[in-house]
Amino acid sequence: MPVLRHTTNALGALPTSVRLTLFGAVAAAVALLPAASASASASAAEPGVGGYADPSYASACTFHRYGEGETPPLSLFSADPLCVEYAKRDITVANGGAARFLLAEPARFAIAVPACRYWQLDHWSVQATPGGTELVGWDGSYWFDKAEGSAAARVRNITVAGQPARAEAAAKVIRPYDARLADALVSDAAGVRVQLPVSGLC
Repeated sequence: MPVLRHTTNALGALPTSVRLTLFGAVAAAVALLPAASASASASAAEPGVGGYADPSYASACTFHRYGEGETPPLSLFSADPLCVEYAKRDITVANGGAARFLLAEPARFAIAVPACRYWQLDHWSVQATPGGTELVGWDGSYWFDKAEGSAAARVRNITVAGQPARAEAAAKVIRPYDARLADALVSDAAGVRVQLPVSGLC
């Protein structure tokens, strides 16, 4: 496939440290849902009870929207449900976008973990240089409800080298650099919903 070859070559041409920064950053954020959900209890989540659906509290959400590298204020700790939307379209090493992304993620993660009901929408784009061809991109939706004992994730609008693509194509590009991220993309594109232990604190 020409698109996959072009994208893989573009990634391979990047210095190793740059590739690790890009895909390490993306993998850390894709891991947010399982990590945050697991905080509801020390017990492991039970696997799939069906495909993706928006949370039952969707109509109660007021989304707080944040730009590239922007962190939410601590005042959001009291929001229930906590619903956030993040722009992550500037994951680029050459202009510092990847670094800003990495610096923002710990605060975003810290806001999510204590929430009882949490819904995150985000919009991803990874590129080697500002204004360059988007190597990989997608839109994500991840939520959990510790009182109900459920969580779900889905990715949509996947692109490879700026062209619409299936999750498997994006995973093939990413797999040499981060196998866990590749697996997560394929799983989340299909839509996954899991049961969690109910939290008595919610």
